[in-house]
Amino acid sequence: MIPSAAMEQARQAKAAGDLRGAAALYARAAVERPDSTVAEHNLASTLGDLGDFAGAAAASARAIAKGSTAPETWLVHARALQGTGALDAAEAAFLRAIGRRPDYATAHRDLAQLRWMRTADVGAALAAIDSARVPALASVEAVVLLSAGEPARAAAVLDRAIARAPDAALHLLAANARAALGDAAGQLVQATAALRLAPASTDTAKAVVEALLHVGRIAEGAGLAERIAQAAPDDQGVIALLATAWRLLGDPRYTGLCEDPALISTRGIEVPPGWSSLDAFLADLAASLRERHAWRTHPLDQSLRHGSQTQEDLSQVDHPVLRALFAALDAPIRAHLAQLGTGGDPVRRRNTGGYRFAGAWSVLLRPGGYHTDHVHPRGWLSSAFHVDLPETVAQRPQGWLAFGRPGVPTTPALPPTRHVRPVPGQLILFPSYLWHGTEPFSGDAPRLTVAFDLLPG
Repeated sequence: MIPSAAMEQARQAKAAGDLRGAAALYARAAVERPDSTVAEHNLASTLGDLGDFAGAAAASARAIAKGSTAPETWLVHARALQGTGALDAAEAAFLRAIGRRPDYATAHRDLAQLRWMRTADVGAALAAIDSARVPALASVEAVVLLSAGEPARAAAVLDRAIARAPDAALHLLAANARAALGDAAGQLVQATAALRLAPASTDTAKAVVEALLHVGRIAEGAGLAERIAQAAPDDQGVIALLATAWRLLGDPRYTGLCEDPALISTRGIEVPPGWSSLDAFLADLAASLRERHAWRTHPLDQSLRHGSQTQEDLSQVDHPVLRALFAALDAPIRAHLAQLGTGGDPVRRRNTGGYRFAGAWSVLLRPGGYHTDHVHPRGWLSSAFHVDLPETVAQRPQGWLAFGRPGVPTTPALPPTRHVRPVPGQLILFPSYLWHGTEPFSGDAPRLTVAFDLLPG
């Protein structure tokens, strides 16, 4: 069937990042072609991207009612149901997707993550995964185990899978497992094997750099990182590894790349229209965000520990308090861009004076919670906006942001270079390549934040 004009226009709008325009066009296509399961599927997928989970669930249900048996449609339906909070129904829909394609790794991962976040139980998360029978699921099983803090079990799963069918992605996960176990030599073996299988991959090359920094072969790691950066100059993970190597070598280029005071800014927001005070706005924002934190534990393969993270892109959610937040963030973001100015470094050379959001989420950390040190490889600028904080942040460094401590093991180990105390209503902006995390905190109150990544606009 020749695609309708509305379908083609919708595809182009979505590719250009105009999700609302794409959704309207897919809805029109579904009316023009009432028997089209594809139009309903595409509408559901786009509404899900917009955070309209009820609309996505309805559209995907219509696609199924019209005869779609595609596992992809069941996956979209399951994700939409999860977004509405219908978690039992979401589990059932994920299982329907898997029933139609038993090796559907994406559906298995989403189901495992849902069960893990609901229960914090590794056994429950892995209940539908049998990597011994379906080898394609070994990577999903390993990600669950690594996220649950069981690298030894993950390494064993990966060793068996690699013995059956060597694969670069499996070797990359195996390198991560060896790093978590403190086995620097084993990490280098696995990373090197991944690079041999995928020599053109930036990810495999970065894994070798990480392993070289762990075994103490710093100059080699720096040389390889410089070559990767030439090929992928905007990859924030590569910049972070190169900066780490320079710091270990005492190279003065590290100072310019990571210790320029203008790179990190802390600014408050103005009270949004419709609220009498900042405290009143933050209270409403906190209430809205807490409704989205129904999970017992963190998602898979993320930096937070002992807390939860929202699953939708908050910058796309049509909710009054969230719209007010992102409108209020515009002024401090533009002030930061003006503070940076232009130049030849990895941040300033991309500064056009404009920006666009590349994902936004909320994190709720419970007492004892923290973020492991990490970077955002596909970002440009990253952030932390503090909504509600425990009283213990008054005690340095409980719950404070830490900058500069690598999120990969190095020889020797490196401490943070800077701590920043969080303040409610305050936005902190920094380059996405800066290692950052948060320190654990005590007490009995949680730590609630919003974070987002920016790309040049």
